Amino acid sequence: MFNALTEKLGDVFDRLKKRGSLTEADVDAALREVRVALLDADVALPVAKDFIAKVRTLAVGEDLLRSISPGQLVVKIVHDQLIEMLGNEPVGINYTGTPPVAILMVGLQGSGKTTTSAKLGLHITKREKKKVLLASLDVYRPAAQQQLATLGEQTEVDCLSSVIGEKPTAITQRAMQKAKLEAYDVVILDTAGRLHIDTELMAEVTQVRDIAKPTETLLVSDAMTGQDAVNVAREFNEKVGITGIVLTRVDGDARGGAALSMRQVTGCPIKFLGVGEKTDALETFQAERIAGSILGMGDIVGLVEKAQDVVDAEDAEKMAKKMMKGEFTLEDMATQLAQVRKMGSLEGLMGMLPGAAKAKKQMAEANLDEKLLARQEAIIGSMTKKERQRPKILNGSRRKRIAAGSGTTVQDVNKVLKQYKQMSTMMKKMGKMGKKGMMRGLSQMMPSNIPGMTKMR
Repeated sequence: MFNALTEKLGDVFDRLKKRGSLTEADVDAALREVRVALLDADVALPVAKDFIAKVRTLAVGEDLLRSISPGQLVVKIVHDQLIEMLGNEPVGINYTGTPPVAILMVGLQGSGKTTTSAKLGLHITKREKKKVLLASLDVYRPAAQQQLATLGEQTEVDCLSSVIGEKPTAITQRAMQKAKLEAYDVVILDTAGRLHIDTELMAEVTQVRDIAKPTETLLVSDAMTGQDAVNVAREFNEKVGITGIVLTRVDGDARGGAALSMRQVTGCPIKFLGVGEKTDALETFQAERIAGSILGMGDIVGLVEKAQDVVDAEDAEKMAKKMMKGEFTLEDMATQLAQVRKMGSLEGLMGMLPGAAKAKKQMAEANLDEKLLARQEAIIGSMTKKERQRPKILNGSRRKRIAAGSGTTVQDVNKVLKQYKQMSTMMKKMGKMGKKGMMRGLSQMMPSNIPGMTKMR
C-alpha cells in the first residue's frame, strides 16, 4: 500500500545514514523531502505539517549532534512518530454490553462493506470464538443480500434470511430479535451505501443505529481512494459517529496516505485491514508493523503469523527433524511451494521482509510473477514418486517428459532442479551446524527462502 512512500523515504534516509554527522540544515533539507513524499502519498496537508513539526522538534537538538549515528536516530524518531500518528496500541472490537451486541458497518458503495462484513464475521468466529449473525440491510443494490448470504455459506457464518419488500429498519429489528432468541453473541449489520454521501443515506444509517444501539460503528473505506477517503471519514464521523475504521484493498497499488490521515482527522482508530480477496484476508491493524513497513523495515512477526496459519505444527516438527538430518526431497520442496501460495501473493510476502522496496524492485527485474509458484508445483507434480525422491535419475528424456506433462519447458525444469539443489545444500549445512546453525541459516536465507527468489541473490 505504501510502495511509493517507502521508496522515497528510503532514498532520503539512505543518504542521511551515510553521513557521519548532521547539522540542523541537513535535517531540515531531509524533512522537506519527507513532507513532499507524504503529500505525494495523499497524506492530508495539516497532518503532514503536524507530523514534520513534531519530528523536527525531536530531531534537532543536543542528542542528535552528539549521536554516533545521527541518521539512524532520525529514522527512529520518524518511526516512533509514525506509530504515534497511527495509534500506539491495537484496538480490538468492543463487546461490552448484554449479548447480542451489534456492529454497524457503514461506508460508500464499492468500499467493500459486504465482503468485509463476512470477513469480520469469520474473524470473530475463529479468533474470538463467538457466535455471529450476519444481516444485510442493503435493499437497493441488486443481489446485495444474496451476496452476503453466499459469503456466509463460504465462511460458515449464519446469515439472516431476506424478506422481499422489508425495509432496513425492520430487518434490523428482526436480526436483533433473532439473535436474542437464539443466543448469538454478535450481530453484524451490513448497511447500504451510496456513490456519494447524501441526506437519505445518513438518515437511514442513523435510524438503524438508534434501533441496534451498536457497540461499534465501523467505517469501511477503500485505501485506494486517497483524499476522498479522508473526507468521507470526516462526514460519517460528524453525522453518524464512528468508533473505528476498516481499510480495504490495502494490498493494491495505493499511495496509502489515507491510512495516515484518517485516524488524525477522525480521532478514531484503524481496527482492521483488508489484505486480499479471500474470506480470511482480514488483519488486525498494528501501527508498529505498518510504520516498519513504510520505512522498509518489513514485518517479520506478521510473516511468521501467516506461516503459522498455513503450516501445521506437527508437519513443521517433522520438517525440522529432516533438516537436522540434512534430508530434503523434491516432495518437501513441493510442500513448501504450496504453503507459500497459501500465505498470499509473492509481492505481499516480499513487502513483509526487511528492505522490501529493493526486494520488490529485484523481483520485478527478475520477471517473477504470481504464476511462478504454480508452474514450479506443476513441474514437481509431473514427476514420479521415485523421481521426486531421487532427483539424480532425472536425465534428459525424463526432463522432456516432465516439461511436456507440466506445460513448461526443459529450461523451466532445469531451473527448479537447480533451485532444489541450492536449497538441499543449505539444509545439509544447517543440519551439520545443529540447532543454532539451523536458526542462523534460516535467518541468512530469509529473503531467498521464498521459492523462485534465488535469482535475486
